[in-house]
Amino acid sequence: MALYKLNTFHFHITDDEGWRLEIDGLPELTSFGALRGHSLDEKYHLPSAYGSGADTGKLYGSGFYSRKDFMEILKYAQERHIDVIPEIETPGHARAAIKAMDARYRRLMEAGKPTEALQYLLRDTLDHSVYSTPQWFHDNIMDVAVPSVYTFIEKVVDEIDRLYKEAGVRLRSIHFGGDEVAAGTWEQSPACRMLIFSDPSVRTTDDLWYYYISKVSAILQKKGIGLSGWEEIGLRKTLLDGNKMTFPNPEFANRHMHLYVWNNIGGNEDLAYKLANNGYQVVLAPVTNFYFDQTQYKTYDEPGYYWGSVTDIKKTYEFIPYDLLKNIKEDDQGRAVTAADFSGKQRLTDYGKTNIIGLQACMWSETIKGPQQLEYMLLPRLAALAERAWAKDPSWATETDPQKTSASYDSAWAGFVNNVGTIQLPILSNYHGGYNYRIPPVGAIVKDGAIFANTQFPGLTIRYSTDSNEPTKTSPVFQNGMKAKGTVKLRVFNGAGRSSYTTIVNSQ
Repeated sequence: MALYKLNTFHFHITDDEGWRLEIDGLPELTSFGALRGHSLDEKYHLPSAYGSGADTGKLYGSGFYSRKDFMEILKYAQERHIDVIPEIETPGHARAAIKAMDARYRRLMEAGKPTEALQYLLRDTLDHSVYSTPQWFHDNIMDVAVPSVYTFIEKVVDEIDRLYKEAGVRLRSIHFGGDEVAAGTWEQSPACRMLIFSDPSVRTTDDLWYYYISKVSAILQKKGIGLSGWEEIGLRKTLLDGNKMTFPNPEFANRHMHLYVWNNIGGNEDLAYKLANNGYQVVLAPVTNFYFDQTQYKTYDEPGYYWGSVTDIKKTYEFIPYDLLKNIKEDDQGRAVTAADFSGKQRLTDYGKTNIIGLQACMWSETIKGPQQLEYMLLPRLAALAERAWAKDPSWATETDPQKTSASYDSAWAGFVNNVGTIQLPILSNYHGGYNYRIPPVGAIVKDGAIFANTQFPGLTIRYSTDSNEPTKTSPVFQNGMKAKGTVKLRVFNGAGRSSYTTIVNSQ
């Protein structure tokens, strides 16, 4: 990160499938919530997920950062001028915390300590609400009308704050998530109904959202800690002609909340600009350009999701922070779009520009099976993130003439990939012992019986084989215009002998 001048590490340490930070006084968060394995009753740990296997601790999916680990990360980051923003997912995506506090509740009830057992419970035990999240959970959302939820949050905030103080690092902000609270949540909760009856500021279950954000904000404010969250914490629900809609919530604008906006698909292309124009400080983290868990090429050989985009290094490079609609050529499903498709969308005002406080790439690690795959997904895409985050708008971003824009972009892109191939990749091959960056596969065509191929980055070598074996670092070097009958296998190699996956060409 320091090499690319990336100065903020958003550390997502809790979610439905695991709680990853040791918290003094709440041992179940890690003794229960950090373990996954086969279970019929979830009495001792969470169930398996994302290929973590039947046995706890055997594969990726179980484990946590100790207090010592966490402070070591904080100190290491500070030495490199990197702020660490921890994320505690609430009130949704909180299944690990909810089930861990249920385990705590059972332990203390069995010990005859009912008052202590209820101290940090995160749900209304009489709630019969029916909902389903995008991940198909129906029991992963904290009940924000239960007072013990705020006791829990304050306890966790205090312990995290203490870790920062012991590490000698300033805690500037905590990210509290806030995304994907499903429809139907809290509708059948007696605690929520009682709150709606007793508090005039809460008229419907939708209003519980603003009640919750206000309470969390107050907890942080008295400790001098900022509140960050996904875009939902800055949105308000209302009805228009009987249909539900959302708009920037004026109640929380100009409170220095930091909103991380990922959603720029499905009609939400201008959501980040709406929020910035309305006074919210926004971090741009669009799924279409900066989600590095998305696949880099839609083929069986490439790891990653593609629900939000196919995001290779070019998709990251071509993002325009202050005019993100200008360079969109296709939607999240790869269908071609034109400027007319975004008619009526908000543009970013000069005032709104002052509220764009940064760019963020997101690497959701639930399907990452170790450091090698992590490096493959991050690099060299991080170079494009750094370019867009730190460089001034290039001429192609502000040019109004389409032909000049295209020519300027092509020239700039050629210079960028040349820099990546001849400078960045050799550095990454040797820095810290070398990184497992992605080597793009060969692009190839057959024309008039001859094979023509290229690589995305200069400085790499294409090698081939004409037998059934895969090309190796000692295979012959490919030359354009080569003629061969049958199957030809092509691979790209770097100077250290690492390669891409194979491209197969059938030439007659």
